[in-house]
Amino acid sequence: MMRTANPALNDRTFDQFGASFDTRERSDLMSLQGTVTKTGFLLIILVAAGAFTWKMTNQAQGMGPVMPWMIGGLIGGLIFGLITAFKPSVSPYTAPIYAAAEGLFLGAISAMFEQHYPGIVVQAVGLTFGTLAALLIAYTSGLIKPTENFKLGIMAATGGIMMLYLVSMVMNMFGGAGIGFIHSSGPIGIGFSVIVVIIAALNLVLDFDFIETGVERGAPKYMEWYGAFGLLVTLVWLYLEILRLLAKLRDR
Repeated sequence: MMRTANPALNDRTFDQFGASFDTRERSDLMSLQGTVTKTGFLLIILVAAGAFTWKMTNQAQGMGPVMPWMIGGLIGGLIFGLITAFKPSVSPYTAPIYAAAEGLFLGAISAMFEQHYPGIVVQAVGLTFGTLAALLIAYTSGLIKPTENFKLGIMAATGGIMMLYLVSMVMNMFGGAGIGFIHSSGPIGIGFSVIVVIIAALNLVLDFDFIETGVERGAPKYMEWYGAFGLLVTLVWLYLEILRLLAKLRDR
């Protein structure tokens, strides 16, 4: 991955297409409107699946009945996310499955946070889509320009965060305490979450640039699903990080 921090969206994906406008009808090519429509469709799937586990979590006496759906959604999202990332041509089939799986996971997680911090989910959703709108305006107006240095910086920061999370997870698996400040509600923990939210948000700029590049290069129609999938990956990450940040602030 060289041009974008999102593992699902890589400018090198387009190298295989070349000047495809000369060989295919425009209706067979990736379009901005088509990508927007498919992003909306994936969000509807995610919300519908999330509503299912949200309701189940709120009705269940304990987490027992919900855990299989939640863990299944997490694992399924990871599997179909990786398949989609490495084989874009199957994205019209795998991206909706990914959205449904992530919805099952997010619905349960969101309900758990809501039970401990009433009102937090509405705040997190509002901030997520507010950030999306603000960065889209900044990108289209030219206020933020995804230069090569900008892309490399976001890529390095995202990679560092993912590595930190991985190390902490491995430490927890082997009985360690993990990396404490990641989960701390103290000043360091909150500061870390603020930085992660900023990095996750800036990944949206790279997603916009990837989609625009695909349209300009005449990528095939299925890349609309791939672009929508990549954008959804970033939105899910951003939402979870905002949820964590708000929870830490509530604990103060």
